[in-house]
Amino acid sequence: MRRLGVVSYSDALGMQKELVEQRKAGVIGDQLLLLEHPPVITLGVKARSDRSHIIASADELSAAGVEVIETGRGGDVTYHGPGQLVGYPIIDLKPDRCDVHRYVRDLEQVMIEMAARFGVEASRIEGLTGAWVGDEKLAAIGVRIARWVTSHGFAFNVNTPLDNFTLIVPCGITDKGVTSLERVLGRPVHMDEVADSAENSFRQVFQ
Repeated sequence: MRRLGVVSYSDALGMQKELVEQRKAGVIGDQLLLLEHPPVITLGVKARSDRSHIIASADELSAAGVEVIETGRGGDVTYHGPGQLVGYPIIDLKPDRCDVHRYVRDLEQVMIEMAARFGVEASRIEGLTGAWVGDEKLAAIGVRIARWVTSHGFAFNVNTPLDNFTLIVPCGITDKGVTSLERVLGRPVHMDEVADSAENSFRQVFQ
């Protein structure tokens, strides 16, 4: 488990790439990187040829100081920014967890357990990914798996300014909302508390 503070998205991509190669080679063990990003919109493989889910104009994004970066993860369009805990597991799923569907469900369970530690009941929605409170997404998931070593991961909204999600159609879903732990609880939540929850929940689910 490594807590890295605020890291640019580009730097985090480079770090993940290096760690994935080290994990494939058996040089390191499984890792979980916990961090925050400066404001950035990321495009998953579904959005590479279609940016229609970015609502804001280039000028609006520039004025808001929001980067747009293509990634190698699955999924559509996602926003990252301060107040959001991002987790990047670098895990070798071999030999007994080589199931992409199971891995995503396990990450969802981590998010659900994290919320439960704050007294918040999060759940899954059939046909969608992530952790939800009612019809509002609390945590998003987008992963990449190469030779059964994982990268990318989850983004859990803690004190995230939710107005920034109006710059996009989050994950390409038009009929659902976005929420945060702060909004659900009606009070600010310290990021270290949520990072503690992430570490404990991750150990519980992935043993």
